Amino acid sequence: MTKEQILWEISKKLVPYPLALSRMESMARSIRADEATERVWLLEHPPLYTSGTSAKAEDLFNPAHYPTYHAGRGGQWTYHGPGQRTAYVMLDLQRAHGPVPGRDLRAYVHALESWVIGALAHFGIHGEVREGRVGVWVTDPKTGKEEKIAAIGVRVSRWVSWHGVAINLDPNMADFEGIVPCGIREYGVTSFRKLGLSTTMQELDYALAQSWANTFGSTPSPLQEVDVTQGPD
Repeated sequence: MTKEQILWEISKKLVPYPLALSRMESMARSIRADEATERVWLLEHPPLYTSGTSAKAEDLFNPAHYPTYHAGRGGQWTYHGPGQRTAYVMLDLQRAHGPVPGRDLRAYVHALESWVIGALAHFGIHGEVREGRVGVWVTDPKTGKEEKIAAIGVRVSRWVSWHGVAINLDPNMADFEGIVPCGIREYGVTSFRKLGLSTTMQELDYALAQSWANTFGSTPSPLQEVDVTQGPD
């Protein structure tokens, strides 16, 4: 990969969360040591809940008894499951990425938000950010209510990022009732399907690739398939 191109990977099988954590942590170390290239990893998880560093025990209900994991990222409780596009972003933040300056965590998080908002715009969805509320939000045209369509969680180790974003395409919306998503009780959660869109995961991935180039200034490589069912590579 050159600095003008970034490796994009995809896992087509559901990835167990512990394997994803292990692989991300390993990749972050290797990127810091200049032994691996920066990358974006697209995947889906089986149904589960993850806690960030600010998660509160009382915000987990979990009536279906899904597995729960401590993620080590910022934020509170998040749900992952089939029908949700999770994109883990592993970048060397010591250097700039297009218009995103190096060593500026706030700018990096803002860029992740802009990346998602740009992808949503491909489908006529107007995504927004809100002061004091993590993630990307949309206003439901039928109800007028603001609801979250994408979660963002970041961890940085020696200026290498891991974790990333999770966009609700068509997950089981009832599963979100097992937590207080990101600790925010006043607002709900939405998805492409809930907004009346029959978008495929492949179409969403294409939109994310297009928005990436505009946001981070590099071109995604052709997708390389990764099977991590046997552990990190």
